[in-house]
Amino acid sequence: MARTKQTARKSTGGATGAKHPRALLDHTKKREPVATDAQKKRIKRKIRRGTKALNEIRKYQRGTELLIRKAPFQRLVREITQTVSGDLRWQVQAVLALQEAAEAFLVGLFDDTNLCAIHAKRVTVMPKDMQLASRLRNDRCMSRH
Repeated sequence: MARTKQTARKSTGGATGAKHPRALLDHTKKREPVATDAQKKRIKRKIRRGTKALNEIRKYQRGTELLIRKAPFQRLVREITQTVSGDLRWQVQAVLALQEAAEAFLVGLFDDTNLCAIHAKRVTVMPKDMQLASRLRNDRCMSRH
């Protein structure tokens, strides 16, 4: 059904007791009550697969916060340095700088790994993609000989 222009009508009632033209229209449709938060939680919506993952990817790409927890990373650094060279002391800023560098390295490696999987016409990342990415980057610690 095509929309057409409506012509304006003059009000015949004058200023005394005349109803607005919209009030004269038939409003038989009842508005549905607005659902509260508790009711919205009860309604199960079908979320497509991968939507939540994509939202998380966008969230973490937007943010700049560290993704690895600080305390476990600090314990790992202290444990590794203790086995290598005895008791060393770490400044807090040094551990944070090391964590920033480690996360930047891992994000880049995962990015290259994803590109390797896409090149193989796959969506799923596999260990062989990570091995190829690290070999192409000439990472001595990651590549297998």
